Amino acid sequence: MIIKPHHLIGTSLGIGLGVLAPGAFAAFVEDGKGSLELKNFYFSRDFRDAGARQSKREEWAQGFTLRLQSGFTEGPVGFGLDAIGMLGVKLDSSPDRTGTGLLPRGSDGRAEDDYAKLALTTKARFADSVLQYGGLSPTLPLLFANSSRLFPQVFTGGQLVSKDIDRLTVTLGRVDKVKQRDSSDSEELTTMSQLGGYSTSVTSDSYTFGGLDYQLLPHLLVSYHHSELEDFYRRDFAGLKFSTPLGAGKAFAELRYYAARESGRELVGEVDNRTFSSNFGYSIKGHTFSGGYQKADGDTAYAYVGGSDTNLFSEMQVSTFSLANERVWHARYDYDFAAVGVPGLTFSLRYVKGDEVDPTNIRTIEATQLRASGKQGSEWERATDLGYVVQSGPLKNLGLRWRYATNRSDYADGADEHRAILSYTVNF
Repeated sequence: MIIKPHHLIGTSLGIGLGVLAPGAFAAFVEDGKGSLELKNFYFSRDFRDAGARQSKREEWAQGFTLRLQSGFTEGPVGFGLDAIGMLGVKLDSSPDRTGTGLLPRGSDGRAEDDYAKLALTTKARFADSVLQYGGLSPTLPLLFANSSRLFPQVFTGGQLVSKDIDRLTVTLGRVDKVKQRDSSDSEELTTMSQLGGYSTSVTSDSYTFGGLDYQLLPHLLVSYHHSELEDFYRRDFAGLKFSTPLGAGKAFAELRYYAARESGRELVGEVDNRTFSSNFGYSIKGHTFSGGYQKADGDTAYAYVGGSDTNLFSEMQVSTFSLANERVWHARYDYDFAAVGVPGLTFSLRYVKGDEVDPTNIRTIEATQLRASGKQGSEWERATDLGYVVQSGPLKNLGLRWRYATNRSDYADGADEHRAILSYTVNF
């Protein structure tokens, strides 16, 4: 009989919790915490050149997220349990406006009236290492869970994070199922389509990942991560993150390099991509100026797990700017109004420009026209983000946020997008 590692982890944690003496649970309860988040989300994306295709995605929904996080039991090995319960309710939708990522759709194409999901995570701590099994929403270079709608994307699997070696963080994990941000169903893993560049009709049994993050100097972090989406592709990441005081402010820089190639049974065909993404900036008195350069090489688009984020500096609201051979320049300005006595109020303005896109594997009408004329693709997007979170008083933690983006492309439909988010969190 073969015992799979994730079965062993779950069984071990369950046995550990069951045999502990009642007194060992003091810290389990006393160090626990919880929160209830209410999020009201309006989303509208208007496709200006869609023609006979769906011209608009527009929905309005209310989300409730209850998070419960225990402490760890006492002893050399401490055990704990976390839980997230989520309920989404439709406020407005119609069959011709679905697909916003806020609500699931039924077989009739209509958005469901409501949906709910639960994620449980058992955990064990020994020394400076924490082992988790169950629902996971990693924010790692090669697996960055999407949290841009009502609820986060939640994977099922195990993860170990160890900081037992000074200045070194070791991460190991494996996931085999996922609940997407707008779904209650536990689904098989896929890869992102990248406008038809990769097939989404095939699934993978698992995604395995591991990484090392080392604080080489007080202001310099170096990283290496490796992963494999079984029978799809392998991915590698190398990163460098630097920051240092400079004058009255702080200078920072980050370099990220990704490489992907097919593996195993090669179920999605050829995967050949190498992407370099950079960001440089300076912060002073509430102002932050940043920008950088990004370039993809290889025959195919940037490859990443279905439904997740890219973790590229280019990723915007409408486009990820991550197609085959794409060259990208990006710029950003942020201002924190705490510098002038208004804490909680923030503003951001971004602009991204991409060109040299190889349209060979893009399955759109516009890309077909580009191929016929022998031209490369290009796109640009600008986005504005204004947010405020009440800092004190009876409305503390009440947040309001407005995001607006304009995207134009010669290989896909352009879009104008609005997001309005009203949130309130109660901590206990």
